[in-house]
Amino acid sequence: MRIGLFGYGKMGKMIAEIAQGRGHDIVAKVDLDTTDIDYAAMDVAIDFSTPDAAFDNITGCFENGVPVICGTTGWLSQYNEAVDLCQKNKSAFIYASNFSLGVNIFFELNAHLAKMMSSLQQYKVSMEEIHHTQKLDAPSGTAITLAEGIIKNTAYTQWQLEESGDKIIPIISKREGMVPGTHSISYDSDVDSIEIKHTAHNREGFALGAVIAAEWIQGKTGVFSMKDVLNLS
Repeated sequence: MRIGLFGYGKMGKMIAEIAQGRGHDIVAKVDLDTTDIDYAAMDVAIDFSTPDAAFDNITGCFENGVPVICGTTGWLSQYNEAVDLCQKNKSAFIYASNFSLGVNIFFELNAHLAKMMSSLQQYKVSMEEIHHTQKLDAPSGTAITLAEGIIKNTAYTQWQLEESGDKIIPIISKREGMVPGTHSISYDSDVDSIEIKHTAHNREGFALGAVIAAEWIQGKTGVFSMKDVLNLS
């Protein structure tokens, strides 16, 4: 498989290493100063760029018949436009706030727990996420996905950064050292607490999941998720 990388920071370099270890070729490394992009050389594009660049990268790929795996967060106000472009160009697309296989299992666990807790009004939910100091967006895309999973399955209607209230999920975001990513969801009552937590030990799991998604999407047309890749639907 011939992979074009959009964004060649730490994550892009890790994806390149893992992809090459699995027998794939890196045929492009597109960064902010790249002006000449050979889309024809790519079987798939993997985008871990920046919020400002992601949508343009995705547009260029779809218009040139290149399926996209996107892990960039912070650009989702244009997600529906990206879906329309994918369908218009009969391409293929997977966006995930987190490609880690463990995190995607955690998403399912979170949704299942929310369903069980939905009728127990004595418990109040809260969330915390911790990432390295270089992470630009807060809360993390993963935290937002977790909050959306709770909202879908309970009476909560929204999340707010650092704020709590009726039907509001408070999310506490911390930026510390070189933490790859820790997410926890707590349900607290006067008598006890229930907590689930995912801790990434390094960033390799995110990169591996993106490469696995790129392998899975070959020959497919449409908009998919990691639930499809991992057969969690």
